[in-house]
Amino acid sequence: MSTAGLFHFPTSLTRICQAPRGLRLWEKLTLLSPETAVTPVQMAGKKDYPALLSLDENELEEQFVKGHGPGGQATNKTSNCVVLKHIPSGIVVKCHQTRSVDQNRKLARKILQEKVDVFYNGENSPVHKEKQEAAKKKQERKKRAKETLEKKKLLKELWESSKKVH
Repeated sequence: MSTAGLFHFPTSLTRICQAPRGLRLWEKLTLLSPETAVTPVQMAGKKDYPALLSLDENELEEQFVKGHGPGGQATNKTSNCVVLKHIPSGIVVKCHQTRSVDQNRKLARKILQEKVDVFYNGENSPVHKEKQEAAKKKQERKKRAKETLEKKKLLKELWESSKKVH
């Protein structure tokens, strides 16, 4: 029996949504009535900082330069690398993460917005707080790994000493 045969709903109430990969079939199926409003839900792994400072397009200077790095002629001859400068703060962002100019422009604006927010808000910026939390977690993991290694060395020494005794 196919999975489609398990779900029989009236067509007016059934809608299959565009869902990220990895979701199960029953998570993709949603029941909607005509009165129900769909609220946008943030996808996992996507960060949204509504409290960041907004960028004014008049304060930005944008340039398109030739790409760099691996990719050969397709990368090195096309001007799809975006250089974005925030004039009041002097912060410059260079983005060449994709081959698309539009995607690079969006990514550059997002990165610049985060950097400008850190520049003006300092330690109160959500981006700065998140980076501090990540660094703290990394230190804790490093500390635990070091402690585990020391315990293993101690156990090995005890094992060697107990072998010599017998």
